[in-house]
Amino acid sequence: MYNEDVSSAPEIDWAELRALARAAATRSYAPYSNVTVGASALASDGNTVVGSNVENASYGLTLCAECSLVSDLIRQGGARLVAVSIVAGDGKPIAPCGRCRQLLFEHGGGDLLVDAGDDAAPLKLSELLPGAFGPEDLGIRRNR
Repeated sequence: MYNEDVSSAPEIDWAELRALARAAATRSYAPYSNVTVGASALASDGNTVVGSNVENASYGLTLCAECSLVSDLIRQGGARLVAVSIVAGDGKPIAPCGRCRQLLFEHGGGDLLVDAGDDAAPLKLSELLPGAFGPEDLGIRRNR
């Protein structure tokens, strides 16, 4: 599944992905930072998935919107992520944190397109996470 061919993936409607991410941000639980975040993505099977951030009084236990997005992806069958839009409560794109870049890489790879807003072309995740460590590294790096 990691190397699934996404060349036949559906066309990306960035406006729809942003709208879904904005709606997801309104369902965030962010009583501590007051920074709501929503995410939506197009999967290779044509489905869309969404997620919202869920904070915790112990900040280390906070779940980013991308975490719940990947949970939704797995719940729907685990296709590959093709394109993702992540927005803050103001409705504007926000970059995924480092942990979430790794999480997105696991489920979309370096070719995953990340929304950069109306005024910029989407970025490939490989541009945001160069030299990423992925599942294929495990097989070749294990002690024999």
